[in-house]
Amino acid sequence: QVQLVESGGGLVQAGDSLRLSCTASGRTFSSYVMAWFRQAPGKDREFVAVINWRSDSTFYAVSVKGRFTISRDNAKNTVYLQMNSLKPEDTAVYYCAARSGTYYSVSRDTNHGEYAYWGQGTQVTVSS
Repeated sequence: QVQLVESGGGLVQAGDSLRLSCTASGRTFSSYVMAWFRQAPGKDREFVAVINWRSDSTFYAVSVKGRFTISRDNAKNTVYLQMNSLKPEDTAVYYCAARSGTYYSVSRDTNHGEYAYWGQGTQVTVSS
């Protein structure tokens, strides 16, 4: 069982930066694929970014590639999402998610249905 707690959301202006954090409970954090998803009002939950267990494989949604960076610190049981050049369309509740796996490539781990563990979400609002 893994419990995830996100933090770092807030209200910012377009062009600003934010860093989200997600801290996991449990001793097996390093054996999980970690991802960020987001959900805007009235829209489906969408994939944002994913990172493999040892941080040598990442994958991003086209809409955030080049602006967002996912990273993790297994010693701290924490995954991060650095968000730069934020746009109003980035406004959403951001969720951290985890699934078991110690494989390399995570480019196919974009389906929210494949993730067993979820945080409660943190609101990110970007004003124009």
